[in-house]
Amino acid sequence: MTRVPTLVPIDEFTFEIPMTEQVGMRVPGRLFSNQALLGAVDGDPSLQQLANVATLPGIQSPALAMPDIHFGYGFPVGGVAAFDPADGVVSPGGIGYDINCGVRLLRTNLTADEVRPRLKALLDALYREVPSGVGSKGGVTLTPAEVDEVLAGGASWAVGRGYGRAHDLTVQEEDGRHRGAAPHAVSDSARKRGLRQLGTLGSGNHFLEVQRVDEVFHPAFAETLGLRPGEVAVMLHTGSRGLGHQVATDYIQTMDARLARDGVTLVDRQLSCAPIASEEGQRYLSAMAAAANFAWANRQLITDGVRRAFRTVFERPDAEMDLSVVYDIAHNMAKEEEHQLPDGRRRVLVHRKGATRAFPAGREEVPAAYRSFGQPVLIPGDMGTASYVLVGLPTSMERSFGSSCHGAGRLLSRHAAVRRFRYDEVTRALSQKGILVRSASREGVTEEAPGAYKNVEEVVRVAEGAGLTRRVVRLVPLGVVKG
Repeated sequence: MTRVPTLVPIDEFTFEIPMTEQVGMRVPGRLFSNQALLGAVDGDPSLQQLANVATLPGIQSPALAMPDIHFGYGFPVGGVAAFDPADGVVSPGGIGYDINCGVRLLRTNLTADEVRPRLKALLDALYREVPSGVGSKGGVTLTPAEVDEVLAGGASWAVGRGYGRAHDLTVQEEDGRHRGAAPHAVSDSARKRGLRQLGTLGSGNHFLEVQRVDEVFHPAFAETLGLRPGEVAVMLHTGSRGLGHQVATDYIQTMDARLARDGVTLVDRQLSCAPIASEEGQRYLSAMAAAANFAWANRQLITDGVRRAFRTVFERPDAEMDLSVVYDIAHNMAKEEEHQLPDGRRRVLVHRKGATRAFPAGREEVPAAYRSFGQPVLIPGDMGTASYVLVGLPTSMERSFGSSCHGAGRLLSRHAAVRRFRYDEVTRALSQKGILVRSASREGVTEEAPGAYKNVEEVVRVAEGAGLTRRVVRLVPLGVVKG
């Protein structure tokens, strides 16, 4: 069994890995969790990964893990770490292979009672309009020149081509475009992988979910977001597809070569990294930003597909049904931000892998429409339970570099889930709850069975109890499209 580093309880929702637990730790490791969730990491290598992250040069105290922590490549999923730009490093393993994998929420003014009689037809239409599955293609076919335009322009490129409304851009993190992108930093092989994948969902934990607003906890902000009890929303989760994966692969190899050349040995080779200020570090950050723009454009085209599906099924203009973007939030990203540290306010490069921003009211990064409340935080659960909209709190800036969790977090690997669950049993259990599923494969359902995930209610309880976020709205699934 994998050795689990000692966890010292700090309070009900905070645990610390002391610096004595791993040779070379520069800062402690800190986990936001509770007793109900701790059993999920017993014997899991993710806590050792957190201790390993704390050994990286230039890291600022502490290395963090969110309540949805699970094993990842290099960094644990749910990992957050901030590095000094002058003497710190950037690590692709701290961002992840699916760069800017993110969540978008759209609202409607349709009630669940209006949608249920047409739910099967709606899921079929969504499945047609948004290609999904392993290696899915069939989205918008791009020329090589257009790929570069997408890499530079992000969601604004898509809206400029008629795939959405100008207002969509005002309610996305970074307005749906990372200004640090440099298309020339993305390899030809990565570009080729993006030629036919724009507007596609992919596989794994990516999904389109038709949801009902079930409960409101923060009425004033919920009204501002346009989320009302009984009305239907659509949540989607996907990222930069094969293009982002190739960017990560390319730069891990580049950084491995630099480390070998410099004779540097890491406690875990999957933490491959380069100094932020180095040529390799800067080129990776430029390529990462470009891949992030591909992901924002991808979610924008999927939004257009969702609107087409609703128009087809309900035979009315999507504007009449509202179908507005509530928010689009990114995880799997590194961003330079200003934070308060023990030695004063300064800029740091924050890695968030399977974690999202949770900025409070007043921060200029929060869209103007929401700035008096704070940034919406979107946390999907599994397809049989619930998802949440939360809002960032001032204490998140003090405790987590303005970060929160990004989902429920896996209990079982995909392979273990396929071995444990049967397709017929999963779909029957969901059907008994009134939840319909449309999937490109049987494995797409069994890999993502509800039993493969942590209890999202406990995850949200920790995020709120630790002072990272506050609950705004609870959404429950009506139907799901899986890759």
